[in-house]
Amino acid sequence: MKLPGLYVHIPFCRSKCPYCGFYSLASTSLVSRWLDAFKKEVISYRGRFRCFDSLYLGGGTPTFLEVKTLKAVVDCLFSNFDFAPDTETTIEANPADLTPEKIKRIRGMGFNRINVGVQSFDDEALLFLGRRHTAGEAELVLKRLRSCGFDNIGIDLIYGFEGQSLKGWIETLKKALVFRPEHLSCYQLTFEKGTPFSKMKERGMIMPLGEEKECDFFTSTSKFLEVNGYDHYEISNFARKKAFYSRHNQKYWCHTPYLGLGPSAHSFHNSTRWWNVRSIRKYCEALENREAPVEGREGLTNEQMILESVALGLRTKKGFGLKQIGHDPKMMEMLFRLKKSGHIRIDKDSVVPTEKGYLVADCLPLYVIV
Repeated sequence: MKLPGLYVHIPFCRSKCPYCGFYSLASTSLVSRWLDAFKKEVISYRGRFRCFDSLYLGGGTPTFLEVKTLKAVVDCLFSNFDFAPDTETTIEANPADLTPEKIKRIRGMGFNRINVGVQSFDDEALLFLGRRHTAGEAELVLKRLRSCGFDNIGIDLIYGFEGQSLKGWIETLKKALVFRPEHLSCYQLTFEKGTPFSKMKERGMIMPLGEEKECDFFTSTSKFLEVNGYDHYEISNFARKKAFYSRHNQKYWCHTPYLGLGPSAHSFHNSTRWWNVRSIRKYCEALENREAPVEGREGLTNEQMILESVALGLRTKKGFGLKQIGHDPKMMEMLFRLKKSGHIRIDKDSVVPTEKGYLVADCLPLYVIV
């Protein structure tokens, strides 16, 4: 039986991010209030979830927190839940937050994996993306992480924004590979409704690259990294070998149970998904009133579980098993057409997306199921 994963959403950072438009700078009093509420939420789940083998601190920027607050979060989790001996403990980090002292303290808390939000090794791109660090500062942080003993480092990068050339993007990838990261996440810039970037797009201040250029960036990224020894195991994720796949993220893709704590965090267990309120204030108020901060929940039918398995599987190198959709003649004929068009390949009893399939992964499930 697979153990569940534990996710903690830290809803703070030092400035509003134009990419997501959600995270907020918080006062000391608000952080303290959030921490008290968080501890109450942890205790409320103590009897329902017992043991985990992955812990992921993400959301805004966990490294925004002072070391003593971050340690209080970790101590609360480990005093109320059990963790397997080989638990993968990951923390997301902003380069601008990682002083030499903080790096040492984070390592001392037991984190064995760190994802660094570098986003780019180009200073002009970093300015456009609203980042507080420079390329040089990011490079220095990555060196310090290695010297402090981190042997599982992930680098997050963003591509596909106006003014960025494919040549410039490949240069960023080359700079990333200098540090031999165990994991790379390469996200294409998207324009989520309500975010500053989305509003800028609506006003004509920035423009998307266009489908043809986006495809060029995606395929060039995949080819470049695979030539350099990285396994393209999920649409946006690459790893030097299977041991460095994100254990925690794979739980989301495989319907393994997971518990999310904090504002806007999602959870999944026994075919039921639920999610917390997004507002930090409402989250705190609910727990202060001894109420669950849950905003909504849904029970998934068998058909919905199948559709999700297909949709998630087609975003990964592993794909999905034929037995998950049965052997309906119409479905099998559609799979044959997708195979003929080069979007998928059928490997024994699994349906696996090709690079061409990755490009339209969000649409492929509709062809398989409908």
